[in-house]
Amino acid sequence: MSKPSHPRRLADTDAEAIVRNLRVSPRKLNLVAGLIRNLPAQQAVARLTFSHRRIATAVRKALESAIANAENNHQLDVDRLVVTQADVGRAAVMRRFHARGRGRAARVEKWFSHIRIVVSERSETAASPAEDDAGAARGVG
Repeated sequence: MSKPSHPRRLADTDAEAIVRNLRVSPRKLNLVAGLIRNLPAQQAVARLTFSHRRIATAVRKALESAIANAENNHQLDVDRLVVTQADVGRAAVMRRFHARGRGRAARVEKWFSHIRIVVSERSETAASPAEDDAGAARGVG
């Protein structure tokens, strides 16, 4: 007697990776997650590799894990993967106290975050949204 298996929440062309309790605030993590949304997977890895933000390395590892899950668990084509979702959520908050003058104390909050990255296999004929936005910004199309 074991628990019944849950049905898969994602489509057959999707794969995900979840990292919990990253030691960064959700606001800062969402800035890094915004860099990779709707990008092809290899371009997103390159963008995170050269990002100067400290948490970008952890997000890159999560993205590479999602790519590996797509390849090994779901037999998806790595060259056609696109980052469709990069969701950031709040986790626990450590509360500490910082001594101030005249016997007072100030509260210091150390935020933790979760990130969920979903990659999808797209057809080669469909143009990526990032390319459409770049063309619209230049006045092309």
